[in-house]
Amino acid sequence: MTFYDFTAQSIDGEIIKMEQFQGKVVLIVNTASKCGYTPQFAHLEELYQKYKERGLEILGFPCNQFLNQDPASDKEIHQFCTIDYGVTFSLFAKIEVNGKQAHPLYQFLKKTRPGILNSEAIKWNFTKFLVDREGAVVERFGSGVIGAELEGAIEKLL
Repeated sequence: MTFYDFTAQSIDGEIIKMEQFQGKVVLIVNTASKCGYTPQFAHLEELYQKYKERGLEILGFPCNQFLNQDPASDKEIHQFCTIDYGVTFSLFAKIEVNGKQAHPLYQFLKKTRPGILNSEAIKWNFTKFLVDREGAVVERFGSGVIGAELEGAIEKLL
């Protein structure tokens, strides 16, 4: 199984097949609009603008499982991201990333790339998974990782 075997609902309600990202490097992020890491939307958008022509896609999945930090509707989240942070990368409908109701894509990501001490659970908002051009999940980054370490890993795959 690869990343390409999954689907997810876009923030506008359209079912998106991940296979449409074949041949791209994909960064998948669980996001939140009221978190200390929320300013990462700006950094993620900068990364997207810098590397999209070389094949980078960023997929943002809002999640409200961490201290109720994304309680808004999908429409409100979309407006917030585009107006406050100028987000143009792909946003998806709000999902759960942990527990029995975790989205199948996140179940796959966590199992494929467990975190520290082999823990599968997502610890916080803005955990990132990097997928190569063949659909393999190659790296997992914690919430605080943005900048040089993340950019270097992306550049290696582009």
